[in-house]
Amino acid sequence: MALSSVLRHPHDREILRLAVPAFGALIAEPLFLLADSAIVGHLGTAPLGGLGVAGQALSTLVNICIFLAFGTTAAVARQMGAGNLREAVRQGIDGIWLALGIGVTLIAVGWPLTPWIVGVFGASADVAPQAETFLRVSLFGIPGMLVVLAGTGVLRGMQDTRTPLRVSVGMFSLNLALNLLFVLGLGWGIAGSAWGTVIAQTAGGLVYVGAVLRAARRHGAPVWPDAKGLRASAAANVNLLLRTLGLRIVLIIGTAVATRMGDAEIAAYQVGFQVWMFLAFALDAIAIAGQAITGRYLGGSDATGARAATHRMVQWGVACGVLFGLVVLAVRPWLPALFTHDPQVRRLLLSTLIVIALLQPIAGVVFVLDGVLIGAGDMRYLAVAGLATTAAFLPAAWLVYDRGYGLVALWLAIGVWMVARFATLGLRARRDAWLITGAVRH
Repeated sequence: MALSSVLRHPHDREILRLAVPAFGALIAEPLFLLADSAIVGHLGTAPLGGLGVAGQALSTLVNICIFLAFGTTAAVARQMGAGNLREAVRQGIDGIWLALGIGVTLIAVGWPLTPWIVGVFGASADVAPQAETFLRVSLFGIPGMLVVLAGTGVLRGMQDTRTPLRVSVGMFSLNLALNLLFVLGLGWGIAGSAWGTVIAQTAGGLVYVGAVLRAARRHGAPVWPDAKGLRASAAANVNLLLRTLGLRIVLIIGTAVATRMGDAEIAAYQVGFQVWMFLAFALDAIAIAGQAITGRYLGGSDATGARAATHRMVQWGVACGVLFGLVVLAVRPWLPALFTHDPQVRRLLLSTLIVIALLQPIAGVVFVLDGVLIGAGDMRYLAVAGLATTAAFLPAAWLVYDRGYGLVALWLAIGVWMVARFATLGLRARRDAWLITGAVRH
């Protein structure tokens, strides 16, 4: 895609205005985990494997609540498109209160269940204590993490992706400094890594609360929780929750299968998975633009504009996917050395990085279309499609586990899932059922 062509397209300026800051904000989260992996990896294979198990469990607890960001972005963007600024902020306030309630509940439920949660992944006797330590400490950062999701959704829906970028850079910088201090400086081990993340996420949550409160004052929106609004927010996001649960099942099973292969395999899978997530969040920058742009166009009753923008964002997704795949292949010979000294882990990682690179063009289309349909509020279809694609993954994962095919085969099973998502989302995008206009999707 020539640069001159990119700059001339009527939707590129709008896409870039939202996607470039969103890119910086989105990659901050996987950078959290990549930095943690690099630091903890120097403690040994067992702590790195423990981080992989606990990180997947923690990500599941948090990311099943991704509707706090995605649902809020779509709802706020529609209200913005219709010119209802006060109602847009009010919906965001409801999302933040909902985030706090869910966060406190997850701490209360997750603390006593920590050994069971780690046990589900089948961690070895060496890995399990490390995973339990990390998970117990990290639970205290969940309220902050969920408030960050909700606050991010509010600002993105209001077409502001610059503030989330600044907050994310601050959170990453604080997390990195604290991890270096706690793990390598003070010798707190894997617990130090967890505490660094808890502090950084909580600080980020407080910044978002301040930003949303200022928006509420500007537009005269109430700041106290509204029972009716909370119920409506929760009910509206049930389908998005189901979509996310399907996605998390795939990732949990992937980690569980890798864990049962051995300590070297789960350590390599942990690093490969964080590379995958880093690239996924980078591609999601266009998806975030898709959420905000699609919601605003449809809220303003411009279905033609929404479809034209979608077509252009898909082109961006393909181009970025190809670029990211080439970058992974280019850095592949040197990447494993950043995370581990174990020669077996390095060998496994070198092989899996090839599969990860080849999947990036497909991922570019999948993430963009997922964001567009979320922005359109097409949650029911996303829920059904998410469960269907999970069902496509399960036999492939079982075959890998039952036949002992190894880590590369596990990543190929994940590739089956991505192809299924490509097919279901592409089919929906080609039709018109998702192009429903107005301030509220009925």
